[in-house]
Amino acid sequence: MFRKLVSVVLLASCVALAADRPDAALQKQVDIIAAQHRGKLAFFAKDLKTGATVAIDPDVPVQTASVIKVPIMLEAMYEIKAGKRSLDERLKLTKENQVEGSGVLTQMQPGLEPTLEDTITLMIVLSDNTATNLVIDDISIPAVNARIAQMGLKNTYLYKKVFMPPVGPTPSDQKKFGLGKTTAREMAQILESIERCDLGDKSLCERMLGILKNQQDHEMMPRYIESADTTVETSAIAHKTGAEDDVRNDVGIVYAKHGPIVISAFTYNNKDQSWTVDNAAEVIIGKLSKAVVDAWAGATSVSGTK
Repeated sequence: MFRKLVSVVLLASCVALAADRPDAALQKQVDIIAAQHRGKLAFFAKDLKTGATVAIDPDVPVQTASVIKVPIMLEAMYEIKAGKRSLDERLKLTKENQVEGSGVLTQMQPGLEPTLEDTITLMIVLSDNTATNLVIDDISIPAVNARIAQMGLKNTYLYKKVFMPPVGPTPSDQKKFGLGKTTAREMAQILESIERCDLGDKSLCERMLGILKNQQDHEMMPRYIESADTTVETSAIAHKTGAEDDVRNDVGIVYAKHGPIVISAFTYNNKDQSWTVDNAAEVIIGKLSKAVVDAWAGATSVSGTK
């Protein structure tokens, strides 16, 4: 019995080690590309099939910008599974929650009542800030942070609603990070949890991935690796971007034929603060993503899915 127990423990240890295996050859390529960036970079990528990883400052806390909307969506889905919420419940659009920036709900008349599923979809695919505030009002900031903590993540946090001041006691580092903070590794872990369906409801996990695959900004991670016309075919990349003047982020799962690859990229203190498709940080994230996918899945574009 003792020998059997030891064997099980050793096997579990080997599996755990295999789940996180640095790729030295790819790391050299990633370092060369990252050295071109005029700003700060935090990066983590993992081949979910082999466990291979590459990283640059993966545990340094960074500004999330709109990437924090991924754990907001995840908590909403946990509450739906628990019966606390429903995808079909109606959330009332109020003037108070209509804020500037990305999205369309700020242009709509107050009183509109989209469903929770509608607002989650807008929050991700258009990064709609007003929709985000509606979802946050429905599920609450403490619930999102409690879920993050339950997942064992120490440096991911939602501080407040979008373009609104914090309410109540707030961590002292809020001014530094703004809307939310995370690390490249922790956001990758959130994505891996969605892919693994730790939620335990396949239909809800597939719905999250489907929403992420319809995210409309394709200028970062998909830039050099996606060949499909995603207005016709479903994207093979489930991802979420985030941006501020000196911040460009993109995190997601690339569904290559080889298997899923998680990429988590954060840039900040960027020299190029332009809002164009050729913003230098967006190009760097595209180059890093291509290097990772080429190394682990072969030098080929990622097609869409029917």
